[in-house]
Amino acid sequence: MELQCLLEVNRLTHELLSSFLTLDSFESIVSEVNHSVSSALGRITLHIFWELTYDFLPHYCYNGSTNRFVKTQQPHVNETRREKMTREIPDVQLYGTRELNQAYDIVNNLYRGFVGVQHFRTMTRLLGYQGIAVVIQEMLKVVKNLLDKTIREFVEKLRACMPKQCKLPRSDYGSPAILQYYLHQLHEIIHYPALQDVFHCFRELGNAILFFLMIEQSLSQEEIKDLLQAAPFQNLIPRPYAKEGEALEAKIRRLEAKYAAMSLVNIIKKLGTEKQGKLVEESDLLTRERLCIGLTTFEVMLDRIRGFLLEDPVWSNNSSSAVSSNISPLSNIDDTHDFHRIWSALQFVYCLPTRHENDMSVEQLYGEGLNFAGCTIIRLLSEHRKFETYDFTYHLFKINRSDQKEDEVKNVSLPTFTERIRKFQILNQQIFACLNKYLCHTTTDEIPVERVKCLTPMTLQTIQSSIPIYQHNRLPGTTSEC
Repeated sequence: MELQCLLEVNRLTHELLSSFLTLDSFESIVSEVNHSVSSALGRITLHIFWELTYDFLPHYCYNGSTNRFVKTQQPHVNETRREKMTREIPDVQLYGTRELNQAYDIVNNLYRGFVGVQHFRTMTRLLGYQGIAVVIQEMLKVVKNLLDKTIREFVEKLRACMPKQCKLPRSDYGSPAILQYYLHQLHEIIHYPALQDVFHCFRELGNAILFFLMIEQSLSQEEIKDLLQAAPFQNLIPRPYAKEGEALEAKIRRLEAKYAAMSLVNIIKKLGTEKQGKLVEESDLLTRERLCIGLTTFEVMLDRIRGFLLEDPVWSNNSSSAVSSNISPLSNIDDTHDFHRIWSALQFVYCLPTRHENDMSVEQLYGEGLNFAGCTIIRLLSEHRKFETYDFTYHLFKINRSDQKEDEVKNVSLPTFTERIRKFQILNQQIFACLNKYLCHTTTDEIPVERVKCLTPMTLQTIQSSIPIYQHNRLPGTTSEC
């Protein structure tokens, strides 16, 4: 934020000096200082990627209610060491005077201590399309490395710790007995020694996915602002209000004729060269297509991550792939090989309440990036419906909501446990809704085609002719009509 503020101050200074001095354009000066002229990657791009990889992904926790990332109080890995400033920057090289520096420092201090929407919008302006493409491409490599190495190894080990089958007990047993059953079945998962490492890796993956989402939202806002500002110069007139009986088309034609002098394409064609006319036509076409198509980078990122998952047999070749085989999907509901069953076990673990009051919860340690990672993998593997139907904690929550028991099983308070389940269930539903909004265009072919054969309804005549008892008991001279 401070860098963007300093650039705006220097831009205004350059504009004022240009009235009396012959200077290069401000963009050229910034590009030269940024080293983006002699190199494909600028200093700003490299610094942002370095901060994202070594500080943002492993050390920050996302909070959906505030839409901000805050630094975790207990870092899982060693914090990055930054170089100290060799000398103090003079006041003249910042905002001019000490008083102005203090005033701007108070303003910029409002954006410190967290990473939010304002920071992502500033990143979008500083990076530009080229810088965003480079950062996203490198972040995808980080995601692929997580999925292919650390998370893959943990998933294989957790799959070995899972029981071969884990059923959904009947409601007759009651919620305390069901809780005791799951505590026994998932004992190895609950006491897995490297469980914090598992949550940390999923937190990194979730933060990367959330970064893609926030950049997409910030980029969309910037593009919408550009389109709205360019609309008067492209002869795009908003639909006017017309009273009953007024001709709307005539009113629109009058407005188009009124603002025809602002049409940039016609002005350049009339006063410019032929080359300038072609360039302005292409620019106008590009802007209109960007408005009509509505491109989204987050959807492309999800498709790329899905490709990473489907390339590895650990994620794709599971025992419940009933779409490609003749096995009914109902025969595998108790199997624990699928990823959604492993995530159900992990969700059971982080829904458990803390044993002591001073202990930090999973939300404080890892944030909602943990949930975002698991739900994204489940959604990309098309296991979200199975997860919502066969999840262990959801089943326990439904049973407890009906019997309303408040027992304590093995130092686990059932009301506190079910309350945490309810909160995480709402969070998962919000995450799935967000993902479905971007994946609605790419998942229509995943729904299997059901072949239904329509049969004509049975009549009395067909029943009597098909069942022998009616034929033998029919008296001579009688008919089959009622």
